[in-house]
Amino acid sequence: MAVRKAVVNHRIQCRAAAVLERYPALPRPLATPPPGSGLKAVMGDYGPPGVGHMVSTLANPLSFSRDRMQRYGPVQWMGMFGRRVVGIGSPAAFEELLLDRKRVLSAQQGWEFLIGPFFRGGILLRDFDDHSYHRRILQQAFTRPRLIGYLNLTTPRIVRAIDSWRPGPDFLLYDHVKRMLLEQATVVFAGAELGPEATRLSRAFEAAVHGGAAMVRTNMPGGVWHRGLRGRRVLEDYLRRELPAKRAGDGEDLFSVLCHAETEDGESFTDADIVDHMIFVMMAAHDTSTLAISMLAYELARHPEWQERLRKESEALGKPTLDYGDLDRLPGLEMAFRETLRMYAPVGQMVREALEDTDIAGYYIPKGTLLMAGPYAMMRNSEYWHDPDVFDPERFDPARAEDKSHRYAWPPFGGGAHKCIGRYFGGMTVKATMHRMLLNYRWSVPDDYEVTLVAGTGPTPADGLPIHLRRL
Repeated sequence: MAVRKAVVNHRIQCRAAAVLERYPALPRPLATPPPGSGLKAVMGDYGPPGVGHMVSTLANPLSFSRDRMQRYGPVQWMGMFGRRVVGIGSPAAFEELLLDRKRVLSAQQGWEFLIGPFFRGGILLRDFDDHSYHRRILQQAFTRPRLIGYLNLTTPRIVRAIDSWRPGPDFLLYDHVKRMLLEQATVVFAGAELGPEATRLSRAFEAAVHGGAAMVRTNMPGGVWHRGLRGRRVLEDYLRRELPAKRAGDGEDLFSVLCHAETEDGESFTDADIVDHMIFVMMAAHDTSTLAISMLAYELARHPEWQERLRKESEALGKPTLDYGDLDRLPGLEMAFRETLRMYAPVGQMVREALEDTDIAGYYIPKGTLLMAGPYAMMRNSEYWHDPDVFDPERFDPARAEDKSHRYAWPPFGGGAHKCIGRYFGGMTVKATMHRMLLNYRWSVPDDYEVTLVAGTGPTPADGLPIHLRRL
């Protein structure tokens, strides 16, 4: 499977080069700004007929984004998904997009176009007052006491999974971490213990995630989109069936917590709300943490001096597992985690749709425009970061603070009203996993090895990320 994915990725790159050579870029304005507005036209090109630049963005998103930035600037348009899409690529433009001070940029309509059939009703796919209402209730599930409860549920499963790994020269780290966190998602979030039910939920959940990334967006039997829709139905059926018992119980899993979540004003979720939020949160927490852990471990394999530094830091803590209060006691791990999020943003795009004519960073954006802000490419831009392709966690040391050059120079969790509500849970999962790995193993990769990344929720290892894992 890993070899097949790598071959497919190579073919995509070759196809992208051939297509671009056949259809050279012809710069055109997206739309003409209103007379006297003082706004600039967004420049760009559609790309090859029909597919636009879809193939190019999948084949090599960093090179493609850098070329577009140099050619058209921080706000430019291209053809994707059969329509014109505006790309956002500077911290200042990110700030305007994510803060949306005019309240004319819809996350719901933007994301609905991409992943709506699979994650409709999730917190990211809601707007304005409706979003605020749901976020107030959902926030009750991410308070400090709740996070401590989730860590207590998570830790034994992380320990059991990591301690059971079989060291060797071709240990597929990404695949193992994904399996571990899928189990965690079904237990910590859905409250389903190990067994046939948990396995079925894991498969359904994974199908829904893959469905959201499908290139062929039609409900053809056997296709990725079709399997994703079927996975969504399996999750819905399970959650609806278990709802009465969760409402009657007092469990610490997220499902139970959402059934009882209530604001001071008495606001609470309906059964349908709980189902929608559960499916989305499971996706957001699992997929992003899997990528962050995998890519952090990859960089530590390539930089053994940092791996040893973090191992000594964990050993100095003198504890086999982390309690919630320990999360801020590992400053080196925190810097390395932040650097990993900069280099391999697990959420590769943030999407909005313009509800009215508006502007971003002085560029005219007409009503109906789909806007995509790519933190992955922006945080690897030399205009905003020193040696952006180099793993250098100390750039986040307060003495250097490269991330402070602009408040949106480092936006892996988004910003504004939609800033990731589960960011602390994600950080907790990454640190708990890395702490256990560092205390139990040492790992490396060959000097000439470079992981093959393909498009997913964020840049995703196509080869399972083989490492040489050795027990300490």
